[in-house]
Amino acid sequence: MTVHTLNLSIIVPLLNEADNLPQLIGHISRLRPVPQQVILVDGGSRDGSVSIARELLKDVSSRTHSLTDWRIIESIAGRARQMNAGAGQATGEVLLFLHADTQLPTDAIDKVEIAMCQNKWGRFDVCLDSTHPLLKVVGAMINKRSRLVSVATGDQAIFVKRSVFEQLGGYADQPLMEDIELCKRLKNISRPACLKSKVTTSARRWQQHGNVRTVVLMWHLRFDYWRGVSPDVLKQRYYKQHR
Repeated sequence: MTVHTLNLSIIVPLLNEADNLPQLIGHISRLRPVPQQVILVDGGSRDGSVSIARELLKDVSSRTHSLTDWRIIESIAGRARQMNAGAGQATGEVLLFLHADTQLPTDAIDKVEIAMCQNKWGRFDVCLDSTHPLLKVVGAMINKRSRLVSVATGDQAIFVKRSVFEQLGGYADQPLMEDIELCKRLKNISRPACLKSKVTTSARRWQQHGNVRTVVLMWHLRFDYWRGVSPDVLKQRYYKQHR
């Protein structure tokens, strides 16, 4: 097992992800080449996520003699704050922000390294882990929109040079649309690398709250954010709809 020449830190915000942790840690452990660093940032989970993660990492270390620097840190709740906290402890020249319910392709690090030879940031295409025809269309539309407007969602595993991330002051301290806001600032610096290689993300948000209802809500939220509605107002609407 070898560590690649790309000095990459993967940062994963956690909040009550106990059910996803075995799959998350398992799939990151199977990346080839292995990442140099992975930082799990817990935002106050109440389901034992931190203790479960520690036990799983003990098992990974004993079985694989992992060359990855795994870290678990705790942060104030809020995805933007958690990712900024992780970035603050990252040693990598490139930061990759990964949602706990999203899986990278096995050769993700190779793909990122090639992309970063010519780009300052980028993202992957995405597919939803569902066979529902509508969600296939949703994934395709997300990828197409992202290419057209140079904006990505957090589900697309955004990666960026750490120097550029720090130059921008990291993620804006806001409760929703932090990924969109970061991309708006990043694309003022350069266009992203839009990797055709796909990450697979959970369709649970759509399945729990209804496919059509969730699609309509997310498009309305993004449109309202574009026209200047406060992220705090959008957050209230999002959680009101997702009770």
